[in-house]
Amino acid sequence: MEKREKRKYLYIAGLAVAICLIVQNFSLVITLLSLSFVALTPMLIGCIIAYIFNIIMNFFEKHYFPKSKSPKIIASRRPLCLILSFTIVIATITLVLKVVIPEFITAGKLFYDELPDLYERGKAFSTKKLKQYPRLQEQLNNIEIDRNEIVNKLTQSAFGLFGSVISFITSVTSALINTIIGVIFAIYLLLRKDKLANDIKRFQNAYLSEKTIRRMNRFFSTAHETFTNFFIGQFIEAIIIGTLTFIGSSILRLPYPAMTGTIIGVTALIPIFGALIGAALSAFIICTVSPTKALIFLVFLIILQQVDNNIFYPKVVGTSVGLPEIWVLAAITVGGSLFGIMGMLMGVPLVATFYKLAFYKLEKKETELAGVPNQLPEAPPDKPKVTKKHKK
Repeated sequence: MEKREKRKYLYIAGLAVAICLIVQNFSLVITLLSLSFVALTPMLIGCIIAYIFNIIMNFFEKHYFPKSKSPKIIASRRPLCLILSFTIVIATITLVLKVVIPEFITAGKLFYDELPDLYERGKAFSTKKLKQYPRLQEQLNNIEIDRNEIVNKLTQSAFGLFGSVISFITSVTSALINTIIGVIFAIYLLLRKDKLANDIKRFQNAYLSEKTIRRMNRFFSTAHETFTNFFIGQFIEAIIIGTLTFIGSSILRLPYPAMTGTIIGVTALIPIFGALIGAALSAFIICTVSPTKALIFLVFLIILQQVDNNIFYPKVVGTSVGLPEIWVLAAITVGGSLFGIMGMLMGVPLVATFYKLAFYKLEKKETELAGVPNQLPEAPPDKPKVTKKHKK
């Protein structure tokens, strides 16, 4: 028996044994996977942050004296571009919070001031209706109230609320710690990205075949192109719809135009569901001033969404991602149920990557079955660097 066949059968036997062990200890495997995921969460967050910031940093690096050969310029290019990237993102977040939070406080105060009037109107309405239905009023008067039972239920609810508050504080603290560690890890990745990329290429050339390297390079190049186009397109789309919302609200003289435009723009970063979340939140805030104006806002936003979905979104995001709407919805639903908002953001470009690769394979197979020589380009493998020692 040849060595290849022996390796093949050993691989199959090992795979069968591994599957049997996983099936027999499925609960243990799930527990280990969940623990591993929790432990690796800060690193995953760091990788996502590094990738998003790398898009911004690459722009600055291309425009920061790109032709200069000065050692000082070359040495300062990476740290300075990284600082500029973080500064822009922090300034954007601060600006958004500065616009949204004061308006939220104003709307909350207005709603609080309107509560007594709402209570009195509700009370008068209830009294009027009860007079029209004397039997209902009689039944309500016959209801016996057990004060001890009410006190016990309120006490149990208080303890449950206290436990929920503690759980919420723990979750927020854990998320904050993971984010801080992730940011630190992202900074390290961005400062040493060239060294890490070179090390990965060295491992590829040392342990993998040329065919495997071509496949990996094709996958990662397609994923990189898809993710980059998606994030850039989604960001531009959010700016467009947020600006149009602000302009339209100002023309229609609706309350809080800056805040509603900002909320719609920020939530538009989440495909499909983001606009619904932003519309509901903005309409509720406008409703504290005038329910009629809230209805006008919803009608205006529906019209704006139709214009955006048919004109702007296909040109800005749709063509760059190249994913049908049904798969976009599936990616958002599954990603959101597994990983929340981050899953919604990452699900679409990830599914789009596999979608493009699958259709590339399909086209290649159809070309082979038709008997036509394959003319689809293959990603060339990265050639290993030849050192002086090898030349000798």
